[in-house]
Amino acid sequence: QVPLVESGGGTVQAGGSLRLSCVASGRTFSTRAVGWFRQTPGKEREFVAGITRGSILYYADSVKGRFTISRYNAKNTVYLQMNSLKPEDTAVYYCTTDADPSPFQSDYAWDYWGQGTQVTVSS
Repeated sequence: QVPLVESGGGTVQAGGSLRLSCVASGRTFSTRAVGWFRQTPGKEREFVAGITRGSILYYADSVKGRFTISRYNAKNTVYLQMNSLKPEDTAVYYCTTDADPSPFQSDYAWDYWGQGTQVTVSS
């Protein structure tokens, strides 16, 4: 098990920013891939951003240029900086980790998930 705890969600106006945090206990993120997915009611969970074990970054087209994922190994924490937020970014955001997920942008490839944090962007 790799317990994950997300934080940093909330309500923000369009154009604003939020930073989500994901902390892992028990195992280090430095040897694992970490990803962020999001989900809205009635829709499937979708890939947002991810960082591989080798620190290669991937982003969904819808968030490129606005979101940044980063890893702080000393704190076993991964961040998702979200800028220029839009109402369509409203969702529950989930942190996930896996040793080597494949395909990287498919949620079924990832083993461990956090409980999720709500992000609401008002227009």
